[in-house]
Amino acid sequence: MFKRLGNLIRGFFGLFVSGLEKKNPEALLEVERENLRKQISEYNKGLAAHAGLCERLMSQVKKLEGEERELRAKAAAHLKAGNREAAGRYALRLQTIKREHSENAKQLGEAETTYKELLKARDVSVTAAREKMEALRRNIQDMKVKSALAELNEMAAGMITEIGGSGDTLHRLEEMVESEREKAAGRARVARDTLDMGEISEMEAEQKAMEDLALADFAAEEGLMLDSEGGGGGEEDVADEGPVKTM
Repeated sequence: MFKRLGNLIRGFFGLFVSGLEKKNPEALLEVERENLRKQISEYNKGLAAHAGLCERLMSQVKKLEGEERELRAKAAAHLKAGNREAAGRYALRLQTIKREHSENAKQLGEAETTYKELLKARDVSVTAAREKMEALRRNIQDMKVKSALAELNEMAAGMITEIGGSGDTLHRLEEMVESEREKAAGRARVARDTLDMGEISEMEAEQKAMEDLALADFAAEEGLMLDSEGGGGGEEDVADEGPVKTM
């Protein structure tokens, strides 16, 4: 029972952590970068220790080479001097030094090869990890851009659906405006049809007659002769008064 409960709690906790990781991919990527830096640091420590081993082997080989030259010279000198016993001891010691030198030189070669391989493996692994992280960073940015674009497209699609849908506020407003416009046009037509054009024509004729009379009076006062359209009676009246002026 307790084991099942523990599994359930771990499952919920795992889902919670997974949700946080999905919401914050940059934070997760930064954690991986920090882990990579730590791994590189630890790897470099191991490389440094291996490089130290190579340096010790190199020093040992150089030291054995010096001892080998020295023993070779001493053995030769004693042999030339006829001191065979001393020459034999130096020759035996020389054989031991040569074996040690050969073994150390072999170990040095293997250590140098291993160091170069480890160094190359580190560089290749670090380069691959950094390229992968950079690709992930670009993908995260692309994901954000595409998510934002998708949200904008969804919003635009929703707006189009809402604006064009039946019962929309703009649609109702359009119908209201069109109805009021039609009503106003109908009222204007009714008012125009009920207007008495005969009375207006009569008033216009009366206004014209009054204008003609006023003009005739003015012409008589000034001794002017009106045209045939101006009113006929005034020409004989003004003929006896002197020179006739015409307008």
